[in-house]
Amino acid sequence: MRPTDIGNPEYFHKVVDCQWACPAHTPVPEYIRLIAAGRHDDAYMVNWYSNVFPGILGRTCDRPCEPACRRGRVEENNGEKPEPVAICRLKRVAADNKNDIRARLPKSAPTNGRRIACVGAGPASLTVARDLAPLGYQVTVFDSDPKAGGFMRTQVPRFRLPESVIDEETGYILDLGVEFRGGQRIDSMKALLAEGYDAVFVGSGAPRGRDLDLPGRREAAGNIHLGIDWLASVSFQHIEQIGRRVIVLGGGNTAMDCCRSARRLGGEDVKVIVRSGFEEMKASPWEKEDAMHEGIPFLNFMVPKAFEHRHGRLIGMTFEKVRAERDARGRRSLVPTGEPDVMVECDDVLIAVGQENAFPWIENDLGIEFDEWHMPVVDQRSFQSTHPKVFFGGDAAFGPKNIIWAVAHGHEAAVSIHALLNGEDVQQRPPPMVHLMSQKMGIHEWSYDNEIAGDERYAVPWAPKEITLKSIKVEVELGFDLATACKEAARCLNCDVQTVFIKDACIECDACVDICPMDSISFVFNADEAELRKQLTAPALNASQDLYVSENVKTGRVMVKDEDVCLHCGLCAERCPTGAWDMQKFLYETSKAGGGCGGSLPQRRAA
Repeated sequence: MRPTDIGNPEYFHKVVDCQWACPAHTPVPEYIRLIAAGRHDDAYMVNWYSNVFPGILGRTCDRPCEPACRRGRVEENNGEKPEPVAICRLKRVAADNKNDIRARLPKSAPTNGRRIACVGAGPASLTVARDLAPLGYQVTVFDSDPKAGGFMRTQVPRFRLPESVIDEETGYILDLGVEFRGGQRIDSMKALLAEGYDAVFVGSGAPRGRDLDLPGRREAAGNIHLGIDWLASVSFQHIEQIGRRVIVLGGGNTAMDCCRSARRLGGEDVKVIVRSGFEEMKASPWEKEDAMHEGIPFLNFMVPKAFEHRHGRLIGMTFEKVRAERDARGRRSLVPTGEPDVMVECDDVLIAVGQENAFPWIENDLGIEFDEWHMPVVDQRSFQSTHPKVFFGGDAAFGPKNIIWAVAHGHEAAVSIHALLNGEDVQQRPPPMVHLMSQKMGIHEWSYDNEIAGDERYAVPWAPKEITLKSIKVEVELGFDLATACKEAARCLNCDVQTVFIKDACIECDACVDICPMDSISFVFNADEAELRKQLTAPALNASQDLYVSENVKTGRVMVKDEDVCLHCGLCAERCPTGAWDMQKFLYETSKAGGGCGGSLPQRRAA
């Protein structure tokens, strides 16, 4: 193998598994250390720079970072799968305990004369506005709802996300000089472009819920509701009650929000009924756990056949029982069990079986192409459509995902819009800002806490069910107190503090090999990667994680370290008699449009 080029910013970036997995590439270990040090303002700003909505995401993020957490690969937990660091809930700690940070936000810049329209006031559009307004762009955000936030406001229930948090974090963006036109629906892209905007960003989400065309749908329509529309009506207090017996159809996160909301609005007997098995449900594991904690049962492998009604009133639904089978190629299908159909009585049905995009307001003669699924043809790098001035992001671009993906799309679209309006190539991405800094303060002393805590993951406390189930607005999760937050932060393995090997200082004493608790370091003769992985002290089995390979040392061997299981504990550097190993903090920041909102934040240098 060739020696590893640690000068490539993506090498150590990939080693920081949580940051690599985050679509917005938030420097997770950095803000967790700041929380442990009680620097909540700094921790909040580290998040704000990357993911824009720390308080919102600290309650609602889909947490792609947590399955990637190294703790899940390197520790034992009595035969059970180890729990990752509570990255998402620590983000909330920074948001809940910060002081007034408005003085640290970017200032409005003098106008550069360029006008940008953002359709929809959800996370993607607001991220575009956040990145472009401080550069002098006149950004106007349109939304049919009276307040900004998009589906963060209309589809996430208040018992998960208080309205005050949405108001605060959308307000930070609108206060950058962004014009918000609430209650103004865009009905024509042609008319919008005719107003002379230099670029248009479409972040209107996937606003249409999928319906079920089954017998009885029309006759019982008064008690059959599309989940996302029903949640929006609940959010704006247009709906304040529901029937005693409720069926929720669907197994995604929207279905979980529907069933838990129904439970609070008078639904005493609420059931979630899905076509698939429990494990195949698309809802996040913690969303399913939250619903079950509130006493909501799941009925699996039941396919809806008809809405039953009597004299125009819904009385129940009929379901066919199925089972999952796989063919010789492993393809899964649902086949009837042959058992009698099941009738489930109910007063109301909430349909949450998926969402679709709807663009009736985009005329066919504008040069904006759509594919066979009626989705816009969007370049996945630049987020530019086939009309050079029109960009898409979030659910409007590639279908329903989650908030953090919408934020990532917004950052990238803002880069492209800025490039387009400055005569640059929209395909070119600005390089990331990277810092690699030694953490050595003494011969065996580091500027970070490298002691590894053996604690299991700490549980986030909940308000009592007898209180939360009586109100749609009482927040269920209470968040970590500061003492528990510090304990949970101590579980982080500081994966951004890298082991850097200086081969000319190595005397091949093998002290680092002997002391490594994970047997991740080996000195062997070089070979191709497949053979080299077998030769190591502990065979490197995870081919998705790189090997750190040095140039030849004095005996002609190479140092090979398996990045997959390294604890970043620093014992190799502490034990090395010549300083051939050093612990260096790697800070990776994706560049934003124009170099970012005011550039790299000052507190980052002090962190």
